[in-house]
Amino acid sequence: MKRRTDHPYPAGPALAGAALALLALSAPALANDGFGGLSATGLQFGQTDKVAMLSEDLQIGPERISVEYVFENQSDADVSGEVIFPLPPISLAGVWEGMFNLPEDPWPENLVGFTALVDGQKVAVAIDRIAVLEPQWEEEPSPASFYESPGEDVTARLTELGIPLSTDPVAVKAALMALSARDRATLSAEGLAEFFDSGLAGESEVWPAWSILIRYHWSQTFPAGRRMTIRHDYANHPPGGIFVWHEAGDEYQDLLAARYCINPAQSKAISQALASPEGDEYGAVGSAVYTSYVLRTANSWAGPIGHFRLTVDKGDAGNLLASCIDGLKQIGPGKYLFEAEDYSPDRDIEMVTISPAQ
Repeated sequence: MKRRTDHPYPAGPALAGAALALLALSAPALANDGFGGLSATGLQFGQTDKVAMLSEDLQIGPERISVEYVFENQSDADVSGEVIFPLPPISLAGVWEGMFNLPEDPWPENLVGFTALVDGQKVAVAIDRIAVLEPQWEEEPSPASFYESPGEDVTARLTELGIPLSTDPVAVKAALMALSARDRATLSAEGLAEFFDSGLAGESEVWPAWSILIRYHWSQTFPAGRRMTIRHDYANHPPGGIFVWHEAGDEYQDLLAARYCINPAQSKAISQALASPEGDEYGAVGSAVYTSYVLRTANSWAGPIGHFRLTVDKGDAGNLLASCIDGLKQIGPGKYLFEAEDYSPDRDIEMVTISPAQ
């Protein structure tokens, strides 16, 4: 069950962010045309044909991510709903391996320091957590929309066993190791964890197979016929690790190349950039971080994004950036730009930033 530290899905999707979305109510909100909110089973996504996203300005940097939206209620009545911003799943296995540069000691509830401003005024956000099974690295990401199918929800099962919905490895491991032999066997049979001998006398280890999905949300009213600006800002904590590249390629590398649209010319450039003067029979070696941004949630608003602007900062100018974003243009040392009008994203953002060994 243990995963390679250099595969293209190293710890579940990277901890970057997701486009804002609205959620479906189990009933209308007050007297307005309610289309987003909370149900008895938690957050539920829906669709609105009244509130349009006129623009989205997304900036992804090595340390921080910010995004600003302009919305317009194009109807003649107020529209109220629950607004949600989900982070991509955080793999417990990845946290176990130290692949995330996450804040710790203590592990904060607001893991990325997420803040939201509505027309310049800070709003209080609630934090919802669920646990989902993570895909094996051999699997391609599901074509289903992230917000429709982030993975099999195993929240109830973990809660039943007293396992916290936390990214704190110490707390989670303590809860897993405290399980009875029967519960351990059941958890293993269900594919939720693997218990094994650590190799040290009398000691055992555990490997979790789920990810934690954090969703920030708050109730929002969009006044009839008016525009509203919503802005987020938060720390970027993408996973990463050792990155190995073979110019000849292999099955694993083919998966990575497909995920990040690395063509033969880029493959050669990566090999050259990472090549050691002493040579390396195992391939060119460096490090990489993997950034994901769930963009398709934008399709839950009325119509396409009027104007979409993405700015990417890859950090050091010597780093290499690979992505499937068609039309991403370099605008300066380490800086890239993509813009589109009437944009309906059909895939999420996936990027890998590769750094030569120091």
